[in-house]
Amino acid sequence: MPSEPGSSIGAAIAATSTVPPDGVCTVTFSLAWDCPDVKFGSGRTYHRRYTKFYGTHGDAAANIAHDAILEHGLWESQIEAWQRPILEDKRLPEWYPGTLFNELYYLNSGGTIWTDGSPPFHSLASIEGSKFSLDRAGSNLGHQGDTAVDILGRMASVLEQIHTPLTTNSAFGTNLLQEGEENVGQFLYLEGIEYHMWNTYDVHFYASFAFIMLFPKLQLSLQRDFAAAVMMHDPSMMPLLQDGQCVPRKVIGAVPHDIGIHDPWFEVNAYNLHNTDRWKDLNPKFVLQVYRDVIATGDKKFAQAVWPSVYVAMAYMDQFDKDGDGMIENDGFPDQTYDTWSLSGVSAYCGGLWVAALQATSALAWEVGDKDSAEYFWCRFQKAKIVYDKLWNGSYFNYDNSSGTNSSSIQADQLAGQWYARACGLAPIVDEDKARRALEKIYNYNVLKVQDGKRGAVNGMLPDGTVDMSCMQSREIWSGVTYAVAATMIQEGLTDMAFHTASGVMETVWAEHGLGYSFQTPEGWNTTDQYRSLCYMRPLAIWAMQWALSRPNLTITITSRK
Repeated sequence: MPSEPGSSIGAAIAATSTVPPDGVCTVTFSLAWDCPDVKFGSGRTYHRRYTKFYGTHGDAAANIAHDAILEHGLWESQIEAWQRPILEDKRLPEWYPGTLFNELYYLNSGGTIWTDGSPPFHSLASIEGSKFSLDRAGSNLGHQGDTAVDILGRMASVLEQIHTPLTTNSAFGTNLLQEGEENVGQFLYLEGIEYHMWNTYDVHFYASFAFIMLFPKLQLSLQRDFAAAVMMHDPSMMPLLQDGQCVPRKVIGAVPHDIGIHDPWFEVNAYNLHNTDRWKDLNPKFVLQVYRDVIATGDKKFAQAVWPSVYVAMAYMDQFDKDGDGMIENDGFPDQTYDTWSLSGVSAYCGGLWVAALQATSALAWEVGDKDSAEYFWCRFQKAKIVYDKLWNGSYFNYDNSSGTNSSSIQADQLAGQWYARACGLAPIVDEDKARRALEKIYNYNVLKVQDGKRGAVNGMLPDGTVDMSCMQSREIWSGVTYAVAATMIQEGLTDMAFHTASGVMETVWAEHGLGYSFQTPEGWNTTDQYRSLCYMRPLAIWAMQWALSRPNLTITITSRK
């Protein structure tokens, strides 16, 4: 069917070239489209980041294609120059560089949206039933300024007042930009193509190493959004799938689980299985990422801007220290990223994150000039560290201290706090010998006892050498957690062990003889190779391995405090 006059339904390109015998000819073409705006379910509409360079009118496709044709050779050479040092590093196993780069697929396949960082805008079509007036009779201007241009100008001004929301009670981190700082826009990506929440923070904790190493300004932008979100309070009630109860969507001081889905930045916490305001890992993860990002970038303006949110986030956690011993306790439900795997009392996972976050808060306080807070959090770090050490059973840290049926489970992720402390140049939160012995236990049990060590690290393993079957997630192997465990091993000097552990993910996902998940790495799979959640955020944690291998220059190193 032909297209109507003035419209098109398709296009074609053709090129003519003469190729001599045994010759080679290259025909270069580019496909581009210009979709300048993104509109969310709430109706709020934003300009995409690239409109800063190509305009917002939707007519720039030809210019984009033109630039790609002219510049693609330069882009390819820059990519090759970036990859070459890793590809040629003879210390690395052959499988590692390709897997490292290939896992970056998720940065553009994960539902990615990058706005220009401006507040949402509204068109005339969105005026709906709002009341407004263009009448200026009440002013002393009389009929001056009544040309068509002036009237349209007043209309635009009124529409802006009606529809542009205040961004104070929102997760709009651009409000925290300091004088002279670049607004690089705001970045969204999904937890997974089956889990529709933007910037799921407990998972981004693992994936964020890819951002801070490759796109540090985007990482800081995302962090500002969550710093702003800490100060948000949204009392609107939302029902929970767990028990049907209704809870406030977001309380002040809590780091949200995600930045939303229907109305990102303004309606956070799309996740509604549990009340994440009661989760124990989100606030420490925020603090640890902030500190890492400060020392990685040396951005002191960023540190000053987010310090109030860090302090409030840590103060919020005091309610979870029920016995006043300096250590937070889990509440007997899945109150952390393992959201079907319950914890009770002091836990290796959340407890370690808390101890590391106390130390990071002290170090950050010194950096922003708050000496009293620095000393205060340092003392609390020392106190909590003693309590945490009680989880040590001689060969690893117990899952928790509840004396429950799986409290002695060997959790692959038990040293998450140690991992981040080391990555940030902080003092280790456990003795080095204990860290190494725990990692050796994880390797010998969680890795080697599952399919001959070719699937990664299973989340939970019982002391008798059988998989912890207490819930779905305890018996799963999580690709991103396996990479994080490998990064921890590298930091503790167990490099060969680390690469063998991580190779299980490569064998499963990327190898020709694997399970066929290339460019759709799942969150995890169980010991019988049944996957869950294709195309997931957490496997970007392989860049934590590269962080550990490359040992980036950190602007601050806090190893001790008097």
